[in-house]
Amino acid sequence: MDADSLIRAAIEEHWRASERGDIEAEHALYATDAILDYPQSGERFRGRATIAAQRGGHPADRHFTVRRITGHAELWVSECTITYDGVPSYAVSVMQFADRQVVHETQYFAAPFRAAAGRIALAEPMPGRTIDGA
Repeated sequence: MDADSLIRAAIEEHWRASERGDIEAEHALYATDAILDYPQSGERFRGRATIAAQRGGHPADRHFTVRRITGHAELWVSECTITYDGVPSYAVSVMQFADRQVVHETQYFAAPFRAAAGRIALAEPMPGRTIDGA
């Protein structure tokens, strides 16, 4: 396999491990000194062990659905729906790689919102979704 195929396979395994709650496998693709940023809260987590600890202590029942993974070389993006106790949150994960390991990840989270009335006539539902109108 080429380098991009190996990275994509590692990211896919990361999300599968996240879904099954396998903390060790979930974090295997992170460099020992990786950084994880959550811009919306201003938090930065430094080091694979710290990243794993903050995720492993999450009290909610979490589930992960990957919508799309795209990237090349050292920059990869995953679009996911993460449910916390049944409530969806839409997430974008931007992963920067070096030597096939994540050295920096930034995750953005967004809550669902209603479509504006003026746009509904122009829109079609995304696959597997319905449009929640204002």
